[in-house]
Amino acid sequence: MDDLRKSQIIRQTKETDIKVELNLGGGLININTGLPFFDHMLNQLAKHSKIGLSLELKGDLQVDAHHSVEDAGIVLGQAFKGALGEKIGIERFGWALVPLDETLIQVALDLSGRPYLSYGIELDKDVLFLGSPPFDPQLAEEFWRAFTNEAEMNLHINCFSGKNTHHILEASFKAVGLALKQAIKVEGTETPSTKGVL
Repeated sequence: MDDLRKSQIIRQTKETDIKVELNLGGGLININTGLPFFDHMLNQLAKHSKIGLSLELKGDLQVDAHHSVEDAGIVLGQAFKGALGEKIGIERFGWALVPLDETLIQVALDLSGRPYLSYGIELDKDVLFLGSPPFDPQLAEEFWRAFTNEAEMNLHINCFSGKNTHHILEASFKAVGLALKQAIKVEGTETPSTKGVL
């Protein structure tokens, strides 16, 4: 079944040009968004969910990173939805509790078909940007909102403790990856819903 759980999305707008190839059964990870810190976060997501992911993005970084980050979430969410197909036999739910030094992040998700994001990470408005070209840490929430809307999933991310912005964001991407690994796992032959459809 893993061989069938693949998806490819190409999306071109006046702001971004994105190509994503995703394999829920695993594979190589190759990510280039033009934002090294964002690449690092997406690598964490792919690594800990154990998916294969190729993502190439060219965006209008001369404006700022917003379009690139949000559109990456849109396309990656579409790819997840496509690769999941009818969701026959998947676990559906996933959760993780991830520490990173002083940081502790909790994630719970449901591949329910009903998009909802609860983002419980509060960062100072004057928090320093990360990497070069700069990544605004506030954009992480925009990524997750776009991702959950397009993947049609319910995602809760909560920060129990944390001071270092890099640690907080990295732990959150790792935690979502671990929760996704659990949720996408195929364990049966039926749709995991009493309604019979997700």
